[in-house]
Amino acid sequence: MEKLKAYWLDFLQEERGEESWWDKKKACCEKRGAKIVRVEGKGHLFRKFRYDSETMYEYRLHFSYLTKQKDKLYLEEEVIPYTFKMEKGSIVEHKRGSIPKVKSPLSIAPNANRASNQERMRFTYDRLAAVQYAERWWNSYNPNFRKFDVDCTNYISQCLLAGGAPMRGAPVRERGWWYNQDSWSFSWAVAHSMRWYLSGSTDGLQGKEVSSAEELEPGDIICYDFQGNGRWDHNTIVVTKDAAGMPLVNAHTDNSRNRYWSYEDSTAWTPNIQYKFFRIGS
Repeated sequence: MEKLKAYWLDFLQEERGEESWWDKKKACCEKRGAKIVRVEGKGHLFRKFRYDSETMYEYRLHFSYLTKQKDKLYLEEEVIPYTFKMEKGSIVEHKRGSIPKVKSPLSIAPNANRASNQERMRFTYDRLAAVQYAERWWNSYNPNFRKFDVDCTNYISQCLLAGGAPMRGAPVRERGWWYNQDSWSFSWAVAHSMRWYLSGSTDGLQGKEVSSAEELEPGDIICYDFQGNGRWDHNTIVVTKDAAGMPLVNAHTDNSRNRYWSYEDSTAWTPNIQYKFFRIGS
């Protein structure tokens, strides 16, 4: 692990040829009048696996950033995955992981999210319970649910369920929002499908689209189209607000906690990024 640590430090220096993740994070903080006052990190070898007939290794770095904004201190946490392989005792193909992109958008059947009179249901959204769940599982996985390689939407769905959102539409995967151990709706686990479900649902779990992030409250959802091409890649849940009243979010895939909502420090961010802001309710 010491050898890997030394190699990673050299790798980080090489990244300076372009704007590194650390430069982006500092710039994001400065833009909103915040400053990282302390950084702590630790890493561990996560798994060994086979890919294209080669043995690969994945390790994860867990960073904690104590950030000050005005008179408020908060702790942001982030887990960054890296992969590499060994050749003749040397580390090669050392790469940082990133949020996978959606290859193609999944369509929603016409009127798939419109509930019949027989299905109509109302619920009171327990925002506190949703946020508590988001905090409990931000960097681990509830064994009562499947873990997906791209886990961001599965995690958000679990948070919404913890907040009391009712499932409906089973067993049709293109309809409604639901989960069981053997199957689940596309909207439960696919970022693109959840974005369209939230904007189209007329009963049970619904999202009211608002125009800005500052209108959101803890328990609300943000959807991200990193490339701005109409394919929605990622979802986060608002867990608190910073000193300026802007959302801080939790997410899975690249697991993070109390991250600034805009994701400008992300390797997935592009100038073409698009956002959707949803107030959750019934």
